[in-house]
Amino acid sequence: MYATERHAHITRSLTDRGRVSVVDLARDLGVTTETIRRDLDAMEEQGVLRRVHGGAVPSRGGSTTEVSIAERTSVNSGAKDAIARRALEVITQGWRGSVLFDAGSTAAAVARLMGDRVATTGAQVDAVTHAVPVAHALSTVPGIDLTVLGGQVRGITAAAVGPSTVDALRSLRPDLAFIGTNGITAGFGLSTPDPAEAAVKTAIVRAARRVIVLADADKMGVESLVSFADIADIDVLVTDAPLDAELSDALAAADVEVWLA
Repeated sequence: MYATERHAHITRSLTDRGRVSVVDLARDLGVTTETIRRDLDAMEEQGVLRRVHGGAVPSRGGSTTEVSIAERTSVNSGAKDAIARRALEVITQGWRGSVLFDAGSTAAAVARLMGDRVATTGAQVDAVTHAVPVAHALSTVPGIDLTVLGGQVRGITAAAVGPSTVDALRSLRPDLAFIGTNGITAGFGLSTPDPAEAAVKTAIVRAARRVIVLADADKMGVESLVSFADIADIDVLVTDAPLDAELSDALAAADVEVWLA
């Protein structure tokens, strides 16, 4: 395959997904990761994209790029399941408490795996969520009492947003929160493209006693439009790849635990 053909495929993937990863592109195109990195470097010089940790995002409009929950569920699904399993290690034998679930494909992966974890540990969980896929996954799990928060549901994330959702979150104080992010950097913190989603995420971070962020490698080095939390506001970051020095140092300085899946 010629470089121009690879570049066309990368451009289409960026349009469809909002971000691409080196590993996925190498697998899809049947070339080495070194070849993909050279392609991405060349395309960045041309102004087509912007390199981030493990891949790339569009150079223009990247801060507002948002992929639907249906599409995100199939992207990096193995990494998301691994992150979910690692995050669920916080639920220990005989654990009792409340858990707040954010929207997003990785939070939904945690919800899907929650039943096995509860069965293994004998945990008793009061779960709260505003996300339709999460609620569906948890609704029939023994050992989980589920509360679903209302609001206007955004189709792209299948999650409730708006003043009523934020007000409901302000009245809660859960033991844990599993929260997703579209991007994380040392300076801008955690961010997402939509202001309404950001308001809900901010409320979740402020509500929970312990905030566990779920973010695969594609989120590292990405800055979406709206920052919803500083690094110092979170307690644990669960990810699937080592971090760059700048982000690692910032997390360490903020006393944030990093768990590798």
